[in-house]
Amino acid sequence: MSSAIERLNEKLATIIDLNAATAVLGWDQHTYMPAGGIEARARQLTTLSSLAHEYFTAPEIGNLLTEAENAPGLDPAGEDAALLRKVRREYDQSVKLPAAFVQEHSEASSLCFDAWTRCKPADDFETFRPHLEKMVELTRREAEYLGYAEQPYDALLNKYEPGMPTRQVASLFAEVRDGLVPFCQKLFAKADQVKDDFFFTHWDHDRQWALTLQVLEDMGYDFKRGRQDISPHPFTTDFGIPDVRVTTRIHTDQFKAGLYGTIHEGGHALYEQNVDKRFDRTFLAGGTSLGIHESQSRLWENLIGRSRDFCNYYWPVVKALFPKNMAGVSREDYYRAINRVEPSLIRIEADEVTYSLHIFLRFELEMELISGTLKVKDLPAAWDERMEKYLGIRPDRVSKGCLQDMHWTDGSFGYFPTYALGNLYGVSILDTIRTKHPELLTGVADGSFLPLKEWLTDQVYRHGSRYTAGELIQRITGRGLEAGPFVSYIKTKYSAIYDL
Repeated sequence: MSSAIERLNEKLATIIDLNAATAVLGWDQHTYMPAGGIEARARQLTTLSSLAHEYFTAPEIGNLLTEAENAPGLDPAGEDAALLRKVRREYDQSVKLPAAFVQEHSEASSLCFDAWTRCKPADDFETFRPHLEKMVELTRREAEYLGYAEQPYDALLNKYEPGMPTRQVASLFAEVRDGLVPFCQKLFAKADQVKDDFFFTHWDHDRQWALTLQVLEDMGYDFKRGRQDISPHPFTTDFGIPDVRVTTRIHTDQFKAGLYGTIHEGGHALYEQNVDKRFDRTFLAGGTSLGIHESQSRLWENLIGRSRDFCNYYWPVVKALFPKNMAGVSREDYYRAINRVEPSLIRIEADEVTYSLHIFLRFELEMELISGTLKVKDLPAAWDERMEKYLGIRPDRVSKGCLQDMHWTDGSFGYFPTYALGNLYGVSILDTIRTKHPELLTGVADGSFLPLKEWLTDQVYRHGSRYTAGELIQRITGRGLEAGPFVSYIKTKYSAIYDL
């Protein structure tokens, strides 16, 4: 490694440490921080994010980066070149954002999140509205600072799914939407074929918690380098490869939310925990894009976690933990209930068939908010109308409508599409496994998940950010991202469950 890259990595390590400290404070804010600490926490987060931005955008970083890029003998296909490409992309984006803007954004997002935590349970959109208006205004400014080729949303999407233009996402989503909406109508008409009322009885909190921990361990999550906690909205965070944490939420009046929230976040955590340790404290640590990251959470949550083999394996475990709830529930009953399809209001509790429709709704509304064709004051009504259009239902309160997600509180516009992209990436990867390594899926029936985890580590996790999302999916599947395999997977699986 050239001396320029060594010196660059030394400088970048300080910035990575600052970002890790910021993440610790963010994790605490979402889990254990007392309500009275919000103003102090907002100042602390603002200080750290401002320092990290100041250090990263310093001329010294730019000079070292240019020197390293021009060093003789740099292998364009090697890790050093991949690191420099990642740093260059983020550096060029960061230098476009004024330090005063970064500070303003950090402070506003902390206050917006705090307002959301109070306004969501109170169904109080009007109190929350000025905070969201501020975040939309800041996000528009951010898009202008960053620049874009075709539309402002391109700049925002590029932060999470580098190199993928909005028009490509819109085309993929249109193909999925056109395949799913009429298929969903057929499934909704046969909803009585699948009963899941036993999932909506009283389920003991502590036993649910014990089950989530067991499943995480079975998946291969390393509790020596992580932990699980409770938060209002499940999430995964990391402070480096040695410390990757997840959260979930447990509802005593329903069963699936806690278990599948844990499996979903566990998929994210497996990715972060199994990046090559050589990449720790470098810009190659972490997932290459949020779409690829989401492919792993959705793969574990749905493609594995809602499979017949997975359900059959855990059926006796769930039955032993909850004998009253599961009285008279057969393996087939349990599998079908886990996979019941119905129109629902809450995204994170949606089934895998309708989930993408929740994302399309948000994707469309985000673009309209950023372009200015939709005003924040009209968001609740627009949300309700789009929900009825895609799923045939309307929220009766904003906590089940446009206030249900926390993502817009920190200005994460452009983030939501990666969830649906993750579905597409995940099925493409699953198709490759089925074709080339079917024994990995056969092991699921026996609770043998580690061979699958090791294969994913070799193919996805260990590479961190070395390859772009497009390069990685091409290496694994031999083709680019497509919508067709996902639509085919959904129709095949659920036609069998619903006897279509």
